[in-house]
Amino acid sequence: MRELLEAVAAGDLSPAEAEAELAGYASSEGGRFDAARETRAGVPEAILADGKTPTEVADLATTAVETTGRAIATRLTADHVTAVRDHLGREHADVTVDYDERARMLVAHTPAFERPSLAATVGIVTAGTSDAIPAGEAAIIAREMGASVERVDDVGVAGIARLLDRLEELREYDVLIVAAGREGALPTVVAGLVDTPIIGLPVSTGYGYGGEGEAALLGMLQSCTALTAVNVDAGFTAGAQAALIARAVDAAWDADPA
Repeated sequence: MRELLEAVAAGDLSPAEAEAELAGYASSEGGRFDAARETRAGVPEAILADGKTPTEVADLATTAVETTGRAIATRLTADHVTAVRDHLGREHADVTVDYDERARMLVAHTPAFERPSLAATVGIVTAGTSDAIPAGEAAIIAREMGASVERVDDVGVAGIARLLDRLEELREYDVLIVAAGREGALPTVVAGLVDTPIIGLPVSTGYGYGGEGEAALLGMLQSCTALTAVNVDAGFTAGAQAALIARAVDAAWDADPA
């Protein structure tokens, strides 16, 4: 305790960093940031921008950078992105900010931050271009957790030859996230052709009865092949789950004396 107080007094530690050390979280105007989540659960804390003002997201992103060296924010609007860039630019000019406009996801790193590196690969498969938004979200969080990520896009069952052409490649990956909308058939088909863990990611494409991802989710839940499924458009959850599997694969490689 005394060392923390002395570090704050000397300017070597910010109050937010000290609070995170003591309580596991840090408070800001935007709310409380769970700085200990990655240590506790293996998944880094992310800031969901939906429902938050640009100022609140910017405050939380600054707190994240100050306590963990990294900020991850999802589902941002252009106003959110501008606020985060402006706020971090004033408070931490040396922080790099990357924004994926398609996935609506932002990641910021301090120069000292070192992303983990896992000896495992997550393959992210999409049925079509419309599935790219949640698939991109999954790719970003899986990379931030240390997995290598490879994309196999536009291989939906409407032209199944496209999938069969990439089958040997899919079999090389340690875990697969398979994103599909409409009836959501692609994860079931892939799971019947590879011996790799499959995470089905239903996407809110499609229209009419069963549209907005409903039929895709139900199809994955009722699949006769072995797969798991996350909620509609839950790219972050799919990516985090895949990266946790990748971490287990990496640990198994480390434990194998051969």
